[in-house]
Amino acid sequence: MENSNTSFSRLQRGDRARVLGFGPMPEYYRNRLLSLGLTPGTEFTVAREAPLGDPVQINLRGFRLSVRRAEAAGLEVELL
Repeated sequence: MENSNTSFSRLQRGDRARVLGFGPMPEYYRNRLLSLGLTPGTEFTVAREAPLGDPVQINLRGFRLSVRRAEAAGLEVELL
């Protein structure tokens, strides 16, 4: 299976991905994601979704993080 680059907003429950970088997004939100551990090279798993698909809970670095799809849409990831 080949790895494929995609946007965070396209990830589904159970997907494993690695952060590649950041696309267009406000600098304050990019800094927020970086401070929460979503740095380039970090691997994570999409654990759960709210009933309407937003927010999404991801597991990374030994903790759970909930993010809104729209706010993390500029996060460029590689599907593993």
